[in-house]
Amino acid sequence: MLKPFSSVMRGALGLISALPFFAHPVSAQTSVADLAARLSAMSAVTGSEQRMVDTMLTLLPSAKRDRAGNAVLTLGSGEPRRLIACPLDEPGYAVGGLRDDGYLTLRRMPGRNLPPLFDQQLEGQRVAVFGRSGAVPGVVAVRSTHLTRGRSGGSDDPFTVDGAYVDVGASSRADLARLGITVLSPVTLAKRPHRYGHDLLAAPVAGRRSACAALLVAARNGQVKGTVVIALVVEQNLSRRGLQTAARAAGPFDQVVLLTSRAGQLGTIATEADTDPVANVGESVRWLLPVRFADSPVETVSLGDVEKLQQRVEQWMGGAE
Repeated sequence: MLKPFSSVMRGALGLISALPFFAHPVSAQTSVADLAARLSAMSAVTGSEQRMVDTMLTLLPSAKRDRAGNAVLTLGSGEPRRLIACPLDEPGYAVGGLRDDGYLTLRRMPGRNLPPLFDQQLEGQRVAVFGRSGAVPGVVAVRSTHLTRGRSGGSDDPFTVDGAYVDVGASSRADLARLGITVLSPVTLAKRPHRYGHDLLAAPVAGRRSACAALLVAARNGQVKGTVVIALVVEQNLSRRGLQTAARAAGPFDQVVLLTSRAGQLGTIATEADTDPVANVGESVRWLLPVRFADSPVETVSLGDVEKLQQRVEQWMGGAE
């Protein structure tokens, strides 16, 4: 039997206060490792990145929001003209339906191809539902093995998002409305970044968040040769709209560097040609921060690699090849 809504709200508000969020401003002394951990506590499902962009604008006070929703900062002037970008978005889900009994159903947001068992990371896990009033904690229900064992019509098929039911403690649609939850409210795993070992950081999309942290710190510390446009871009997983808009609006550029991550051996930051280059660009490359357990809740990055990426960005901004 579900608890009365007033009790649910008290419990939910207590859990909301425990959810990770970007509560305190980042000072000039904040290390790239600390910033990577703090950004890894944030969520930005593809198409719903604007709260994340708000934070980027706070961290880069001279940056502006462009027509695509990116956070863009221009440093220096003259030639060469270069663009360096980092994607903010991540794979995730949206509320697909509101049930009369207060449960939520989910749909995966469109975007890049993911491992076939990606949805299984949801089953039985804590999630955050981002309603109009902020993050609401919930949990994805688990099918009872005791009640279904031996029944005809039972299935041993793997869990998929189509079978997900999210419990946020509500018992009706009215309860959900009071929580600010609507159809298409973004949903992600609850973020609990964990530092372990000598210099490791584990969290969903830890690699991409850490790459953006390296760019932010480099923008704060680096000297610039020519013109460098820094863009924290949206919708990279979907259509690269943010990157394309930044390149067209501020270009043409002699070079574009995209900072992102990929499964690989820790300790080596790879460089590769961008296989889907943007318009108005002479050269387009990717710098890939290596991660373990990519696209999992425990995606792991070396904070030593993040510091190396920061230093590489600073040198590149200063004119080094």
